[in-house]
Amino acid sequence: MCALCGATSVKTRRCGDPSICVIRVRSSHLKHLRLVSCYDVSDRGLSVAASKLLFLEDLEISYCSITRDALETVGRCCPHLRSLKFNIPGCRHYIGSDDEALAIAQSMPELRHLQLFGNKLTNDGLKSILDGCPHLESLDLRQCFNVSLQGDLEKRCVEQIKNLRRPSDSTRDYEFDAQVYGSDYPSEISDIDLYDDYDDYFELSGASDFSDYDEEYSFFD
Repeated sequence: MCALCGATSVKTRRCGDPSICVIRVRSSHLKHLRLVSCYDVSDRGLSVAASKLLFLEDLEISYCSITRDALETVGRCCPHLRSLKFNIPGCRHYIGSDDEALAIAQSMPELRHLQLFGNKLTNDGLKSILDGCPHLESLDLRQCFNVSLQGDLEKRCVEQIKNLRRPSDSTRDYEFDAQVYGSDYPSEISDIDLYDDYDDYFELSGASDFSDYDEEYSFFD
């Protein structure tokens, strides 16, 4: 029996579309999926997988190449999604873009927890999220330098969100490298630099009896 069969939680780093396809086929009851530094996972690959992950509740996409298109598909296909982490390295000179914020606002109305570390969203994108995700309880906007929490927008966030992390809040408890870059993410910085403390990143949990598994499965390329 494959270790993925019956699993409810998968964490993986540096996987690609073939691994995502395996998750789709063998883990239709998956509730928790974490993708970190999976640059070879495409929008199409994640979208195809999401079409079968109807029970997904918790999704993390950190330091990947996923765009608005896949986020919209995830939102449409995963009605039980309650938590999303969509993170990139922080940069002070990103040109503002609300593409991902709008995709989240328009397709994930049941979100309770949202982390957008380093995102390029602007105040307009934040307003869309507040409108489209009325049940949000926690919102992490650290290093979202195109957001300016002032005046009515700040008041609304404070009133609507129980746990608000502002763009300039401390990153001490952030799991990965929180260095702020002065320009676009430098090409000479690799995912190894970001995650050199996470060699044992693969984790699989949720099955009833791991002692029955006779096949070892790894996502790492």
